[in-house]
Amino acid sequence: MRVVLQRVSQASVTIDQTIVGKINQGFLLLVGICDDDTEADLDYLVKKISQLRVFEDPDGKMNLALAQVDGAILSVSQFTLFASTKKGNRPSFTAAGKPDYAKRLYEQFNQKLAATGIRVATGEFGADMQVALVNDGPVTILFDTKENG
Repeated sequence: MRVVLQRVSQASVTIDQTIVGKINQGFLLLVGICDDDTEADLDYLVKKISQLRVFEDPDGKMNLALAQVDGAILSVSQFTLFASTKKGNRPSFTAAGKPDYAKRLYEQFNQKLAATGIRVATGEFGADMQVALVNDGPVTILFDTKENG
């Protein structure tokens, strides 16, 4: 599983000119799933993301977690995180998870995040989405469960 996390002051996702998900301060997550991802991968990422301390404390140090700043998550599925550009100029997406499996894990991931008490907004799996954000910092962190050791 790969997740690109961006600390944002605001973010939204629009489908067919309708905003379907919107947050203020928090995390925009771009979520990619492959076929060998498991529930253990979900649990690892939920723990890491929900406890990640990248918000400033009163001393200006990145020391606060999302819940401590009353932040939210906007989670957007993005199979292109598994693009391979090794051959030619057109990316291959064969490493991305099969849609039915990836959708199930993506939904389960969002439910687990919400179960931590964090408000979670989402895009729509498989839809053509426009994502708008104001990256705060900028702070961008890449998680890859195959490299979590």
